[in-house]
Amino acid sequence: MPIPESVPPLVVELAVLLVAGTLIAALLARVGVVPIVGFMAAGAVIGPGGTGLIGDIDLVNQSADIGVMLLLFTLGIEFSLTRVRQMASIFLAGGVVQVGLATGIAAAVAMAFGVGWRIAVFTGLLVSLSSTVIVLNVLAEKQATTSPTGSFSVALLIFQDLASVAMVLVVPSLGGESGNWADIVVALATAGAIVAAVLLVSRTAVPRLLRLVERSQSKEVFLLAILAICFGTALLTSLAGVSIFLGAFLAGLMVSEGRSAARAIADVMPLQILFTAMFFVSIGMLFDPAYFARNAVLVIGLVLSTVVIKLVSTAAAAAIIRQPRRVVIASAVVLAQIGEFSFVLERVGENAGVLPLGLTDGTDTFIAVAVLLIALSSFSARSSRMWPQHRSIVSSATAAAGTGQDLAEQEPTRDHAVVNGFGPRARAIAAAFELAKIPYSLVSIDPRAQSWAARTGRKVLYGDISRQLIAERAGLRRARIALAVDSQPSDVAHFARIAREHNPQIIVLAWAVNPDDAADLDDGGLVNHVVTERQAAIDALIAHTLGYFGVPQSQTETVTRTVLHCNEVQP
Repeated sequence: MPIPESVPPLVVELAVLLVAGTLIAALLARVGVVPIVGFMAAGAVIGPGGTGLIGDIDLVNQSADIGVMLLLFTLGIEFSLTRVRQMASIFLAGGVVQVGLATGIAAAVAMAFGVGWRIAVFTGLLVSLSSTVIVLNVLAEKQATTSPTGSFSVALLIFQDLASVAMVLVVPSLGGESGNWADIVVALATAGAIVAAVLLVSRTAVPRLLRLVERSQSKEVFLLAILAICFGTALLTSLAGVSIFLGAFLAGLMVSEGRSAARAIADVMPLQILFTAMFFVSIGMLFDPAYFARNAVLVIGLVLSTVVIKLVSTAAAAAIIRQPRRVVIASAVVLAQIGEFSFVLERVGENAGVLPLGLTDGTDTFIAVAVLLIALSSFSARSSRMWPQHRSIVSSATAAAGTGQDLAEQEPTRDHAVVNGFGPRARAIAAAFELAKIPYSLVSIDPRAQSWAARTGRKVLYGDISRQLIAERAGLRRARIALAVDSQPSDVAHFARIAREHNPQIIVLAWAVNPDDAADLDDGGLVNHVVTERQAAIDALIAHTLGYFGVPQSQTETVTRTVLHCNEVQP
């Protein structure tokens, strides 16, 4: 059936991509295939080597680039300038060893088979880079982003991303396009200057901008502001010769200096998931099954060789900075694939007349090897025996001085209370919990909550509880009680539904202004108990809450009297 001319081409391509990607990935997931491999399989089916349903691959590739940008943006937020400084020695020493050794070994092997040194070095550079997308997905799935393995792996990825800037400038000279190394040095100096300027702005303009946006308490405006920082910074850095992907990472570092980091990640995450899926579909579309069938022995041999090179170089980097044996093994397995920046570098080399291994069909060979490595890495890196149980190579004391998400990770994660909202009743409940030594998480999108937390020394998770990431960091899935005590009835019902979606056994307590609102909440079966303003005061709400935690009545009365005598939490 012909597509009407009124339908934009991008809509057609996205519809085919999303439908095919969802169906194929879902079918493969039923037999234990990880989603990433399912997306690549979908791309192979709908791409030129398959059914040819996608006609404009460039549109898909542009969408995939957005996915990589958003992923690196959230990576920058997660790691913050504080953590990057703490890990500087790790990613400098380890990164130089890993990238240098991988490049050198791969180049030496290629030259042993008669490949010229320029092409051999180019091939080594392709092999030296690992996939940020794959590694972060694996680390997030294992909740190991801040584990020793996660911290070391991401430190190497940061170095690789920075090194890719220099690689993009150097590769044309390997093809004979430019022999002027002075131009390369100038370009690198310019890139360094723009990076320094971005980091300076992160300390001044960005925090003020976000505080201004937060005062509006508009979810839409906040999301647009975050995306504007991401894409605006990426564009500005690209004008100075720095990769847009590195620019997105720097934008994340800028946002990480504020107290709204966790909320920013949560808001961007749905977009990141969508566009990252497109990235893997686009890789699958480049894969030619017919070429692989004709050259299976060559491709498999290169896959095994690449795995060995990546294992040796990564293990050496981990060992040199004296990481535990378990971290050495796990990080080597996690990074044993070819990265998304390798695809960018390969395109630069192709334009300069340099092909992987000097093969006439080197691009097809490279893509086949990369796809198999990504699939292999996605499976092997999920072995639970690889993952150390320690949380981070960064001390908890220094982590506590970091961003809002660091504080959130220190919140209780089991058998605690989650208080949603910020107001006199929420503050009273928080004070009662502290006096009764009951663990709790306080979640709010009200910017005043941050000032209150800084002034009183308490902890607040800044974000929207309806976002998956915020709900997870608040520990909603493992909480005993959820409270909505400063919200409108419709917001209370929404919060109750979210709480029960994450934890069907959770006890939900709420506050309502009048009995009619309380009756509506009770009739819906979402709320276990509602205290109304006409029925009782804050002391009754505190008593009900502490009662669910088994606090004796005598202690409850003492806590209530203490809280209500505190001027800050007077109703």
